[in-house]
Amino acid sequence: MKNIWRVLIVLSLAAGLFTAASCSQKSLQTGILQGGVTIGPITPVEVPGQNPTVPPEVFSSRKVLVYDSTGKNLVAQVVIYQIKATANGYYAVQLVPGTYIVSASTSGIGGVSVPTLVIITAGQTTILDIDIDTGIR
Repeated sequence: MKNIWRVLIVLSLAAGLFTAASCSQKSLQTGILQGGVTIGPITPVEVPGQNPTVPPEVFSSRKVLVYDSTGKNLVAQVVIYQIKATANGYYAVQLVPGTYIVSASTSGIGGVSVPTLVIITAGQTTILDIDIDTGIR
């Protein structure tokens, strides 16, 4: 009976090591795309130095869109996380190495500082900051 427990323990340890090796191998086979996101103006008249409160739906209604290198096939739709109640946010996504076109969905009028071509390298982080113009004047 003791031998059976020893065999089971050894097999469990081996399975754990194999799983850990697989997880670290996967992270080496992908890269990360991340960046900051700014959205504004939020009100028709913004006074310099004033930071108006930004409703959460300003961010939740938009996504970072990652397309393949042709720009025709959507690879990922990434949530933009708001930082407190400000006009700043961030996003991050893990991607396989390759060339991508990054854009952002817009809501209503306005535009974005993308689309931008990015190259993702395995084991590396690529930074792409995005500015979204709401079109409010």
